[in-house]
Amino acid sequence: MKALVYHGPGKKSLDERPMPQLASATDAIVKVTRTTICGTDLHILKGDVPTCEPSRILGHEGVGIVHQVGTAVSSLKEGDHVLISCISSCGKCEYCRRGMYSHCTTGGWILGNRIDGTQAEYVRIPHAETSLYPIPAGADEEALVMLSDILPTGFECGVLNGKVQPGSTVAIVGAGPIGLASLLTAQFYSPAQIIMIDRDAHRLEAASRFGATACIDSRMSEPVAALMKLTGGVGVDCAIEAVGVPETFELCEALIAPGGVIANVGVHGVKADLHLESLWDRNISITTRLVDTVSTPMLLKTVRSGRLDPASLITHRFQFEDVLNAYETFGRAADSHALKVIIEMP
Repeated sequence: MKALVYHGPGKKSLDERPMPQLASATDAIVKVTRTTICGTDLHILKGDVPTCEPSRILGHEGVGIVHQVGTAVSSLKEGDHVLISCISSCGKCEYCRRGMYSHCTTGGWILGNRIDGTQAEYVRIPHAETSLYPIPAGADEEALVMLSDILPTGFECGVLNGKVQPGSTVAIVGAGPIGLASLLTAQFYSPAQIIMIDRDAHRLEAASRFGATACIDSRMSEPVAALMKLTGGVGVDCAIEAVGVPETFELCEALIAPGGVIANVGVHGVKADLHLESLWDRNISITTRLVDTVSTPMLLKTVRSGRLDPASLITHRFQFEDVLNAYETFGRAADSHALKVIIEMP
C-alpha cells in the first residue's frame, strides 16, 4: 500500500509499505477513505515531537471503512463506515476511567506518533471499539474528518479548559484550524466577546465569518493595546493559546484579566517564559491538556443537528498521490489561504 512516511526532521516521502496486520484481538484494520494534515504533523516535521521516530507513517485523523476486526471486537464489522479518533483508548485503565483517554496506558495519542498513522491506504486501530465511532448513514464523511481531532481539541483544550461561560470575554490567539475550532465551539456558551488575534488577514476574515466579535491583526496594531481598548482596559476572562510558540503564550499572559484562565492548546517544542512577576497576585489559572476526545459523541450529535458545520473549515482537496503537494499547500497557509485540506484515498 502507499503511505506518507516520516524520515526525520524535514524529511518525508510517499512510499510503498506492507499492509497492516491485526496485532491484538481488540484491533481493527480500517481502509482509509479520507484523511487530512494537522498542525501537529508540521511540528513532527520540525523535530518538535521526539516520540515520533523516523520510518513512521504520519497522520492521526480520518474516516474509513472497517476492513477486518479482531476476535474480541463485537460492536464493529467489516464494511462499517467509521470516524477514526486521534486518541486510542482502552476504556479500562485508571486514566480512561477518569475520562483522560489521552493518557491511556496502552493508547493515547499513538497514531502517527508511536505507531503508524492514517496517511495511508490502510491503518491498524488499537482498542477499536472505544477508538472508532460509527458514522450514521447519509452523513457528510468529508466534514466528519474535522471531528477526528481539531473540533474536540479546540473544544476540550480551549473552551472547556478555559472555562468559557455566558457573558465572558474570550481571546483566541491564532486563527488557524484549532483556533477556529475553538471559536466555533465557544459559541455553544454565548460569551459576550470572542476576539481573534493573528497576523494573517485571510484567516482573520474567516474568523469574522465564523462568529468572532472582533479581530486584531498583530501586524497592523499592537495586540495588547488593541485588546485592552476592546475590554475597557481589563483584559479577557479566557485566553486560548492556539499556536504553540513562546511569543503567543507570553501574549496570552499579557491579555488575561484578574481571575482569568489561560488555556494552552498549542504544541510547544521550546520553552516559553512564565511571567510570575506580573501574574503572581492576579488569581490566574493556566491549563494544559492533550485532547481526550470525550466530547466526540456530543459533537457528532451537534453536527447531525445542523448546529455545527465542520465543512466550513475545508479549503483544499487533494488525491493521495498528490499528498506532498497537500503538505506544501498546508505548510504555506499564509500564501495558499489553506485552513484544512482533505486528502482522498484511492
